[in-house]
Amino acid sequence: MSHTTVAAASAQHAPPTIGFVSLGCPKALTDSELILTQLSAEGYQTTKTFAGADLVIVNTCGFIDDAVQESLDTIGEALSENGRVIVTGCLGAKTAGDGTNLVRQMHPKVLAVTGPHATQEVMDAVHLNLPKPHDPFLDLTPASFGVAGIKLTPRHYAYLKISEGCNHRCTFCIIPSMRGDLVSRPIGDVLNEARALFEGGVKELLVISQDTSAYGVDVQYRTGFWDGKPIKTRMLELVQALGELAQPYGAWVRLHYVYPYPSVDAVVPLMASGLVLPYLDVPLQHSHSDVLKRMKRPASGERNLERIAQWRKECPDIVVRSTFIAGFPGETEAEFEDLLAFVREAQIDRAGCFAYSAVDGAQANQLSGMLPIELREERRARFMAVAEQVSIDKLKKRIGANMQVLVDSAPGLGKKGGVGRSYADAPEIDGVVRLLPPEKASKTMKTGEFTRALVVGTQGHDLVALPV
Repeated sequence: MSHTTVAAASAQHAPPTIGFVSLGCPKALTDSELILTQLSAEGYQTTKTFAGADLVIVNTCGFIDDAVQESLDTIGEALSENGRVIVTGCLGAKTAGDGTNLVRQMHPKVLAVTGPHATQEVMDAVHLNLPKPHDPFLDLTPASFGVAGIKLTPRHYAYLKISEGCNHRCTFCIIPSMRGDLVSRPIGDVLNEARALFEGGVKELLVISQDTSAYGVDVQYRTGFWDGKPIKTRMLELVQALGELAQPYGAWVRLHYVYPYPSVDAVVPLMASGLVLPYLDVPLQHSHSDVLKRMKRPASGERNLERIAQWRKECPDIVVRSTFIAGFPGETEAEFEDLLAFVREAQIDRAGCFAYSAVDGAQANQLSGMLPIELREERRARFMAVAEQVSIDKLKKRIGANMQVLVDSAPGLGKKGGVGRSYADAPEIDGVVRLLPPEKASKTMKTGEFTRALVVGTQGHDLVALPV
């Protein structure tokens, strides 16, 4: 057989290739991981490039205007470079002003559009436009974590989604209209996935959802089963089990999107005992009770200062990160000053802030007192100046501390230093620990492993530390 014939036969049997891009938050990333796991199980190859792929899947974000524009631009780019595009994700669930699908109105040439958390609908569209190459029951999924599937994060950390959707109707948010009401995953499935991730080498598990505190509310905290034992479908029992699972592997468990309900108080002792990281990502959004009422936030906020103080009393090492909105419709200067005072008094370790964005479909757009965009941006900048000073002052108190650091990057075994994170730093949203070259010639560091480091200084939002 000639070389040309062999090449032709090889090309004929090459698996179909799908270009894939994932935009938006960690919850969208876990949707992408489910789709990629299924694609791989069915024999499709995936690539990050559009050109040369048999078709492209774009997982979109539709929350704020900038994210919508980025998603629409990416779809346009995929159509231009490839021409065969399937759209999924939050933007896929949005309608235009005339009630038609926004994506189809802006890009009528796309092959299919689905909303978020729609693995089967995406696969149906793929099968229709690019038939699967073989029987999925005859093949294993390469580069995966067993029942946990494929992950798009670095191999040493992973997001674990425990539920989908949200029961709240905050006036600034359109997520429930895109992702639906709360649907908690069976606790046995969540714990099986967590165990597979730890067994696969994951050193940090980041628990995510729209509302982690509400886990199990939709099923009335029913008793599930895992490893033959009964376990209640509730945040406290889940966190306890995750911490116990992580211990033999020396791994971290980090909690995100935790609303400040009284039930969260029961989790803090687990942090004080070292079972899970003393870190809470709490989306507070504001401090003033009148603004919170206009936002229709589920927790009124009056007791947040008291609650945070109690958390710190029970667990002095706890780190609280949060997000806030400046310039919400009707926000007065006094209400904004209340927010600044709250951040100072609560000593929020890590804070992010958005200037209010008039997202299409949000109820808050109908409220009176919409502020000029310039004032919203000015308040956001003032907020961040205060929040950053609080954060930097707290970081300086860590100088002299000997901390455990998870290494994210250490070229050449870290002989010239590297970058890592302490328990106080979630990936991509908080600061990092800048690791200096070790003084001992025998000291090495590897990506994905822990090291001890002595904090010797600060650099903006980051710590500078010497591996020991």
